[in-house]
Amino acid sequence: MATKKTKTKAAAFACQSRDQVMDAIRELGDAQRELSRINADINDQVAAITAARKDRIDALQERVDALANGIQTWCEAHRAELLSAGGKTANLITGEVSWRLRPPSVSIRAVEKVLDALRSLGLQRFIRTREEPNKEAMLADPKAVAGIAGVNIVSGVEDFTIEPFEIDAVS
Repeated sequence: MATKKTKTKAAAFACQSRDQVMDAIRELGDAQRELSRINADINDQVAAITAARKDRIDALQERVDALANGIQTWCEAHRAELLSAGGKTANLITGEVSWRLRPPSVSIRAVEKVLDALRSLGLQRFIRTREEPNKEAMLADPKAVAGIAGVNIVSGVEDFTIEPFEIDAVS
């Protein structure tokens, strides 16, 4: 029988004194700033590469759009011929074209007006009533829900953050 291996995450670094903590915070700030510089440099390079190829990208996108439009125009005109065997897809050796109906969907603008109209027309079956526990009320009166299974009031959680001091010299 194989033994189950358990992974433990060893602490790679632990400060041993106040001075070490101060040095570590300084190093943390240095590392974060270096990461920011590297990310900015990468973004600058991507922007330069994109700008250098913008004309070619635009030309290719125009060609792609024109080809797709031309293909769709011809296929729409010959749809019956292409789908004569039935189905929704036609194999054209170098690729396939297909037509798919999207499933029905509902788009609602001005939700309150729609709700008012549904209520006035007696169409409550199209109005969703959602029941859910009121967490804010439970936080306001935690003693009342103390014995209920599944309800746990969490308090006293403390987060630890480290923020190296930064000065923005550029304004």
